[in-house]
Amino acid sequence: MNWLPSFLIQIMVMLSIARILGGFAKQLNQPAVLGEILGGIILGPTIFGALAPALQPAVFPSSGDSSQLLYTLAHLGLIAFVFIAGMEVDLDRIRGWENSAISTSICGIVLPFALGYAMVILIPELWSISIEDRQLFALFMGTALSISALPVIARILIDLDIMKSELGGIIMVAATINDIFGWSVFALILTSLKANIRPSLDLILTVGMLAVAFGVLYLIKRKGANLVEPLWGSVIDLIALVMLTASLASQFMGGHGIVAAFLAGLILSQRRCRKESILNRIYLPVMTILAPVYFVSLGLRTDFAAEFDATIVLPIFAVACAGKIIGAGLGATAAGIANRKALAVGFGLNARGAMEIALASAALDYGLIKGQIFVALVIMALGTTVISSLGLPWLMKTGPVSSRAWEPLPLHEQAGSYNYLES
Repeated sequence: MNWLPSFLIQIMVMLSIARILGGFAKQLNQPAVLGEILGGIILGPTIFGALAPALQPAVFPSSGDSSQLLYTLAHLGLIAFVFIAGMEVDLDRIRGWENSAISTSICGIVLPFALGYAMVILIPELWSISIEDRQLFALFMGTALSISALPVIARILIDLDIMKSELGGIIMVAATINDIFGWSVFALILTSLKANIRPSLDLILTVGMLAVAFGVLYLIKRKGANLVEPLWGSVIDLIALVMLTASLASQFMGGHGIVAAFLAGLILSQRRCRKESILNRIYLPVMTILAPVYFVSLGLRTDFAAEFDATIVLPIFAVACAGKIIGAGLGATAAGIANRKALAVGFGLNARGAMEIALASAALDYGLIKGQIFVALVIMALGTTVISSLGLPWLMKTGPVSSRAWEPLPLHEQAGSYNYLES
């Protein structure tokens, strides 16, 4: 147990700097995750390692029992965070805004996906990717640039008091479709990266997992309130529990556990009577301990200074913003939304937030991307979130997003809408 003191010191230091810098970020009306990742960059090889090259590896060793336990805890935080993100989805918001939201979502997915894919295919020398991996990497880039950050978008809309408006409903439904599409495609991409299982079998398992999830959601939509009956409710709980358990086992065996965790949360999000109870139990430990440990750990694993490459960061950032803002804006315009509000829809969906970072870190774990691209995606995720938090209030002619926008709503204020994530 000689590793235990080292592990406890690591956790204490990580949580302390996450709390300090996360709080400072919120004072600047920005998400706490920005401060948490900055804390990891300070503690990692980028700053601490540069200032004290002998001490930093001693405090945060890259191997050994304490390092392995920290890695395990960080991945548990990732699973828990994505699970809560899935529970943030509210499919009831689709009713009444289907046509406008679908038009917005399709354009908000297709254009950034196409631009991200084309960027890799047309400029192959920029990415240092082998020819056999280029198509898979192109699909990943298209997926990475097409998703949105549902939780942070929800908090901005609540803070601006437009969550229940038609515009807010369209943004939320489009973001929901974006996230479901993105994580589903990402699951299929990961099937090509598994060396310990036959690709055909892994594809069957992945498609089967997606089919079960969407089958349950379709059943809920058709049966509606009838699913509160004990039998149906128990079946749904059991399916979600099995999927969440499978995600944990899969993650630690090298599988794509984050996708199963998101789908488990998505299924349970439709169980109103269980949702509040589950979130009340897991929110505090996840968002005050597990998630900060995960986001701080991102800075420990990468030298952001050495891996920063402006020739990669700038194209990714520009294509991400242009694709999402123009694509979603055109989709909203086609649905009959006025120009300024259509642009607001584009800005709202442009926030990538912590969901983008979770996807990028998983791709890094699987060896699909390297450090330079990971750093570029993290910068893009944080930058687009800041742009959305500043641009959306200006376009809607409301006050600025306050620090409260990144805090969980008290239960008595939620009125049936649970928006817990702060990052």
